[in-house]
Formats: sequence, C-alpha cells, structure tokens
Amino acid sequence: MGKGATTNLRPWCPFCGQDVQQPQEPVQRKMDEFKVGTCQCGAVYTSDPTGFNVGAAMVECLNYACNDNWDLAWELMPDDDYLTGILDDYDEVTHQVCKNRSIDGRKVSGVLYFIRLTRDISELSHKLKVHKIKTNEQIKPISKFVIPQMEPARDPKRKKKRAKKQEIKELAFAGDIDSLVDFALDDLKTLRFMQRLLYDPEEDKRWHCAHVLGQVSARLSTRKPGAVSDMLHRMYESCTDSASTHWGLLEAIGSIIAARADIFGGFAKHLLMFRGLPTSRVQVLWAMGTLAEKNPEIVRATPIYSVFEDVDHPDSFTRGHAIRLLGRIKALEVKSEIEKQVDDAAELTVYEEGKPMQTTVGELAREALELMTQDE
Repeated sequence: MGKGATTNLRPWCPFCGQDVQQPQEPVQRKMDEFKVGTCQCGAVYTSDPTGFNVGAAMVECLNYACNDNWDLAWELMPDDDYLTGILDDYDEVTHQVCKNRSIDGRKVSGVLYFIRLTRDISELSHKLKVHKIKTNEQIKPISKFVIPQMEPARDPKRKKKRAKKQEIKELAFAGDIDSLVDFALDDLKTLRFMQRLLYDPEEDKRWHCAHVLGQVSARLSTRKPGAVSDMLHRMYESCTDSASTHWGLLEAIGSIIAARADIFGGFAKHLLMFRGLPTSRVQVLWAMGTLAEKNPEIVRATPIYSVFEDVDHPDSFTRGHAIRLLGRIKALEVKSEIEKQVDDAAELTVYEEGKPMQTTVGELAREALELMTQDE
C-alpha cells in the first residue's frame, strides 16, 4: 500500500495513503475531458495522461468535487475550503506510478490531481446563500461524515516552534491539545515524540497519551493529512515487527481512526489482523468499539463477524469489550448471546477518552441491548 521500493507502484491517495482505483470515464457529465475517481476517504481525483494540462485537470477535479455545481466550485478558496495533492509519473494505461518515467520504451508523464473538501458540502453551499433549498435536493453530499473545521492558519511571520522531547512530554501528560497542535503544525517531530510516550510502563498513562495523540492528529490532519497517514503506516509496521513491542500503538491507531474516520476509516480493517493475539485482542476490540460509537458503518464494512465468538470468551476483559463493540454496531446476530451476559458480575476496566472507567460485563451487556432495541 502506498509508497514502496519497487520501480512501478500502485497509485495512492496523498491524503490517506490508501491505494486508489483506476479513474473512469465520467457518467452523464457535460465536461468529460479527463477520467475521474473517488478515494474511500472522500478525496476525488482526475487523470491527465500527458501531464501538460494540470490546470484544466484541477478545474475539472474541483467541479467534480462539487458534484457539477460550478457556482459553488468558483466560490471555494484553496486551503480554507479544499486541499490539493498531485501524484506525478502516472501511467493511465497500466494504472501505475513509474519512477523511471517509461514502460516498455513508452514515455510516462501523466499526473493524478487530487482535491479533498475540508468542510461538509452542506456548509459550503451557504456561500451561495441558497437557504431556501434543501441541500440534499440541490447537491448530493460527497460524504456521510461530518468533516471538522479546518485548523486556522498560523501567522506566517511568527517564529516557528521547535519540538523538544521533554516539553512535548509535559504537554501531552497535561492534555494540552492546543499547544501540541501548534507544535505539530510547525515541527512534525512532535508526532514522533508523542509516539514514544506510548511505551510508558504505566497503563493509564499509555491510554491517556493514545487519546491525546488521536485528538492532536484529528486537528493536524485538516492541514497535513499526509503526515498523519504516514504515522499510521509506521505504527502498523511496528505492530507487525516481532522484534519490537507495540505497547499503546493499537490504542493510538484506534483513537486516530475514530477521530477522523472520514479520512482514515480505511485503516480500520487492518486492526483485525491482531485480534487473535492474547496481548492485543482487547486493544483491537476497544479500538473497533470506539470507532463504532461514531461510525458503526465503517466497522460493519470490515470482517467484524470474526469477533462474534468473543462474546462468550472466558476472559472477562475480552468478553466485555466484545459486547461493547457489538452493541454499538447493533449486531443483532449475537443479541441472544449478549442477553445471557446481563447478570455477569465480572469486573473490568474500559478506557473512554483516555480515562479508566470501572464497569462489569453485565452492565456492558445491558447497555448493548439498549442500543440494539432503540429503533424497535
């Protein structure tokens, strides 16, 4: 996925790092000079096979992002209303990025141009003052997610901050999200220093730092989503390295994905690779359950049926976290099994927003059943 060591690579989204599908011919569109595509994170892209028409590709991509609403497209401001990205050396025929710029003697100079709106389309429509027209009648929404506000631009004349390990540690344990975001925007070493805090031997501190890292990443990603995507890739690589410990990593991954599921939701399915390990099973269930609270449809899109059996697991922490997760996605398939757990008095700790909460399996089962019956 994303960048590798081979000469020819599958194209990836500069915002979320996920592989993108081959762009297709537009359907029922007035302007059809370029092929277009949509990433699962919500970004859209156009293909310029020659690399000489990037300006036209940009205009077409912006119009595509706005669902062919030209009036809206021309009202948008770069950086405030949308982010842009370019992938060079793209070959439209083979759908590859060719770093040597040739395939079988054929020159490759194409470009994939990406745009990602920074606000919900319904909010942007207010720029046109069409309050009397319902948004879903005028424009089809691009995403089902509520996209957070763009992080305000900092004064370019200010003296940029330099991250220092001890200072970042103190800010993280103090939960000073604002200051950490300021540091991260100026110096990406901030993320690396925060990641090191996940290896703290005290469990409460690890969970706290994982939550703080998720909140900082959510705000940073409105300006620098690629930096957060790269960090997620590194975290997953560390988790698969048998020679290193992954204390706090899965918790941090879950916190980041849950905070910006609109961009990083595609990373969720990879968490399930670690559910079979006793040292990471609970963390995976917690991460998926935390994501499910805000975006259950993303969890449902993964092979989540693989955790159904954990409702009857002999370990109370596993059992409780599985019930918490399955209740939030309203997994009626295991409702009868969860009903059997309502009198289970086994105690466990569940971390919510970085804070430990004492509960029982029975209490979690009752909460899950209440969620499952809300719509009945």
